[in-house]
Amino acid sequence: MEHLERSGASILATNLRVGRAELDIVARVGPVVMVVEVRTRGRTSWTSAFGSLDGKKRLRIRRAAERLWKQRYRDDKTVDRLRIDAASVTFVEGRAVVEYVKAAF
Repeated sequence: MEHLERSGASILATNLRVGRAELDIVARVGPVVMVVEVRTRGRTSWTSAFGSLDGKKRLRIRRAAERLWKQRYRDDKTVDRLRIDAASVTFVEGRAVVEYVKAAF
């Protein structure tokens, strides 16, 4: 979240339940609402954090984001669009290293 706040985003919600799905972070920069999927993996993991975003997971996030748009933002004249981003967090010598992809999927 610090990464988003440093880039000028306002955090609107964390671990937001939308139906049966959960969105990790919902943030906003100006007229853009961002749904951010945060992934983390250890050094011994079979796949990378971004690699763990398979098609099934992306579809669930898309559906939850669409539901969020319809329920909260579709009629909000201050919001132009909703974007889905992804963040990969790894820990190097106790320090969090964040890789961030805008409009990831």
